Amino acid sequence: MARKKLILSAALTGAATNRSHCPHIPYTPKEIGEEAKRAVDAGASIVHIHAREDDGIPSWRLEVFEAIHEEVRKRCPDVIINYSTGAIGITKEERLNHIGPIKPDMAAFNMGSMNYAIYSKRAKQFYWSGVFENSFDTMQYAVEQMNQAGTIPEMECFDTGHIRNAEPLREMGLLPDNAVYSLVMGVLGGIPATTENLIHQIKQVPQGAHWQVIAISRKQWQMAAVACTMGGSFRVGLEDNFYLPNNEMAKSNGECVEWGVKLASMMGREVATIAEAREMLNIPQKT
Repeated sequence: MARKKLILSAALTGAATNRSHCPHIPYTPKEIGEEAKRAVDAGASIVHIHAREDDGIPSWRLEVFEAIHEEVRKRCPDVIINYSTGAIGITKEERLNHIGPIKPDMAAFNMGSMNYAIYSKRAKQFYWSGVFENSFDTMQYAVEQMNQAGTIPEMECFDTGHIRNAEPLREMGLLPDNAVYSLVMGVLGGIPATTENLIHQIKQVPQGAHWQVIAISRKQWQMAAVACTMGGSFRVGLEDNFYLPNNEMAKSNGECVEWGVKLASMMGREVATIAEAREMLNIPQKT
């Protein structure tokens, strides 16, 4: 199998966790900008960002996204910026409100509805449970907003059916050829993070499309190793997993990326620079 270069993404903060879970999660635009710089310096080409208010709660205010964009661009002028559009309990218009004004390089495009929950095996109870709505109407609206902004969809596929949901959108001419398939694993309500499941998911991705694995919690490193051997890319960062392969809690997104680079090297894969990632994904830098 050809050993093409691997693109490393870093998910800096997420929305579901806080500093009681990991004290190093960034909240403010400045903190997110600083974490983006640490991730880029370590080897990340893409930073995936959820907005937060200064107290850490999820934010969908345009002015917060704009402040984050300014702080990241000030420190990382060429990194590929990828904003979240996933949320429960707000309208599709609110979820996409920041895409048109900011016109980011890339944005998360959630590929299907699902149950979404956090469950404790020890307590035998749900700490949180909801329905993540992504009907075809919602998906069509989202991808149209991205197309108008010149923003590449990062298609977050939490299960096998989500990969197939791209087919009608592609037939309608709504999905660009360089849309990225993200194979999200380990979320309760989605496909479990196992080697067998990941290989099955990879086989569903159209030939020639770029794909990455996003594995939640400590299984991230196992799934990243499989992605390396199968010719794909992977994502790390404090949104997905607080722990490094040595079982220590990461002190920054930069540490997560450093270990991702080490893993890629051990598996015989070279990590792409930002310029190379932009060329591989056909995402020219916006002026």
